[in-house]
Amino acid sequence: MAQAGVALFLAAGAMKLSQPKQKLAASGMGWTEGVSAGTVKLIGSVEVLAALGLVLPPALGIAPVPAPLAALGLVLVMLGATVVHARRGEAQMIAVNLVLLALAAVVAWGRFGPYSR
Repeated sequence: MAQAGVALFLAAGAMKLSQPKQKLAASGMGWTEGVSAGTVKLIGSVEVLAALGLVLPPALGIAPVPAPLAALGLVLVMLGATVVHARRGEAQMIAVNLVLLALAAVVAWGRFGPYSR
């Protein structure tokens, strides 16, 4: 996955972990109003762990399985995000979610698929 995508997930997850729900809602993440603070922190944790899982194992040459599992996890997160934004009528965010979903799906397929090593 492109470094920009990894950086985006890392930054978005870190923001969800470090900011209170009310501040996130006020800064453009209106969807946080419809979920608990714990759910926001869980999503942030998943995004940070997945971003690290995409980068660290391949960079360190260890355990080839975490990277595609992290990509698959991000596919699931982006599917959920797409549903949430669709329900809220946020077409621009749906487009962003679908691009990130496609990037994560390509990584998962490339690492699990017929051409993986």
